[in-house]
Amino acid sequence: MHHRPRLLDQVRDRVRVKHYSIRTEQAYVEWVRRFVVFSGLRHPRDLGREEVEAFLTHLAVAGRVSASTQNQAKSALLFLYKEVLSVELPWLDGIESAKRPARLPVVLTTAEVEAVLARVSGTTGLILGLLYGTGMRIMECLRLRVKDVDFARQEVLVRDGKGAKDRVTVLPVRLALPLREHLARVRALHEADLAAGVAGVYLPFALARKYPNADREWAWQYVFPSGGLSVDPRSGVERRHHAHEGAVQRAMRQALRDARIPKPATPHTLRHSFATHLLDAGYDIRTVQELLGHADVSTTMVYTHVLNRGGRGVASPLDRLAAAGAPLRAEEPGADYRPSASLRTWAADAAAPVGPV
Repeated sequence: MHHRPRLLDQVRDRVRVKHYSIRTEQAYVEWVRRFVVFSGLRHPRDLGREEVEAFLTHLAVAGRVSASTQNQAKSALLFLYKEVLSVELPWLDGIESAKRPARLPVVLTTAEVEAVLARVSGTTGLILGLLYGTGMRIMECLRLRVKDVDFARQEVLVRDGKGAKDRVTVLPVRLALPLREHLARVRALHEADLAAGVAGVYLPFALARKYPNADREWAWQYVFPSGGLSVDPRSGVERRHHAHEGAVQRAMRQALRDARIPKPATPHTLRHSFATHLLDAGYDIRTVQELLGHADVSTTMVYTHVLNRGGRGVASPLDRLAAAGAPLRAEEPGADYRPSASLRTWAADAAAPVGPV
């Protein structure tokens, strides 16, 4: 007797047919599961607009999730109804997405970047250096294959970046020698794995069938492999995956503390700093857009706001007073200084004790 796959298995299967990433698969499956549990374990076919809106409202009000998290949940439910259940629900498109606040990115100064990189050594330091030197996202860096690093052309080919797009970015000359030395150690590890009969590296989509021996070839290995073996969640095969981003994030946090930099920076901040510092050096915004892999130049334009000094490049009128010959400094004791009546009133008010509020 043929049994229809369970709902969550149907979601997984459809995600894989669409060639979405493992992280998207995990996120969508989890959102569908939470939606079903929230709705009293009823099948989504029996639910409608009211239940979907109630779930998204619950996330925003009770769960206090961010706008991006709420929109991810909505995308998962859209995928469930359209791609898995093949149910056309016009009302689902009409549900308004949460508005994400427009925030300027955190950017480190060149001195702060130097201070952070000076405090992280080894492979993790090399990864952080590449994030700043190439503008890659952290997962793009960790998923790099040996064949995608071109020392002769001083380029890094980013495969299957955000939006399933490839792009080319610059390989810093300063990191060429450390990276070569790192790859020599990685190659020795790879040869040891081959001798031990460890399964080959993960290959995306149908490449494993198209190139049956590629998973054991040096060119396809990860530049930053993990220190141990792990089980592939999709195939169940034990192999050496790429390094985990958690170690890089922890090293970044510790370096910020050690350098006493009071900014909520993450490894992704190095990408923001890469873009800002290139623009500050005079590179045109289209070049920076291509290096970052932005589909629209308006996304890159946010860094022009970060570049501005003192709020859109405007000089404060207080600083203009100082430039005009009115130095802003404390008067020497005994100086013949008589504040205006308005300033005396302000000073008296400021010194007065605060009453009950």
